[in-house]
Amino acid sequence: MTDKLANEIIEKIKTHAEPEGEEITLGTELTALGIHSLELTEIVFDLEEAYGIEIEMNTVEAWNNLKDVGDIVTAVRTLIDQKA
Repeated sequence: MTDKLANEIIEKIKTHAEPEGEEITLGTELTALGIHSLELTEIVFDLEEAYGIEIEMNTVEAWNNLKDVGDIVTAVRTLIDQKA
């Protein structure tokens, strides 16, 4: 089950994903969406701008830590909570 934040993040990810027609869920792996390091960097920038957060990761670190959509949602939610 997804909430408003998760749905917003999924919509942002969809703009960078290769269209497969499959529903994107929290368990969807980024590699299954055709998202690679460049797209992940663009997604991170989009999320930082949208939520006024800073994701302190270089691309390699992000790629190792963020495997699926749920990982991205959790990371963003944690940063938003820390900022509040």
